[in-house]
Amino acid sequence: MTWRGDDIGRWLTRQQRDFNRLNPEQQKRLAALGVRQVVPARKAPVSGGTKAGAVRGTGAFTRGLAALAQYVQREQLTVVPRQHTERVTLDGQDHEVRLGVWVSNQKNRRNKLNGEQLARLAELGMDWVSAFT
Repeated sequence: MTWRGDDIGRWLTRQQRDFNRLNPEQQKRLAALGVRQVVPARKAPVSGGTKAGAVRGTGAFTRGLAALAQYVQREQLTVVPRQHTERVTLDGQDHEVRLGVWVSNQKNRRNKLNGEQLARLAELGMDWVSAFT
């Protein structure tokens, strides 16, 4: 909702997040309206048997790899249009993967991928992997 061009929802969220930074009068006025400080939720530890120090983004890599495998099997192609989005189901959950962007990102960041990740991409026909390893 906007009022005079201002996004009221965004403003309210900012007031709740930064409540302690407001002066006492501002806090009092907001409290009279029922606005209270929102304490950010603590991030839950990664579950599912992941070892401490696991590679960041492993879940995203797994989703992307599953989407790529599905795409390659169906289309018999290893070239993915940049705008292509692939729907994949993993562990009973549906995911929408921006596959063209994901493949491009893996290629651009290939020096940050571990050996197993590179090998899995090579298995799916990503020829740029073999030029790197």
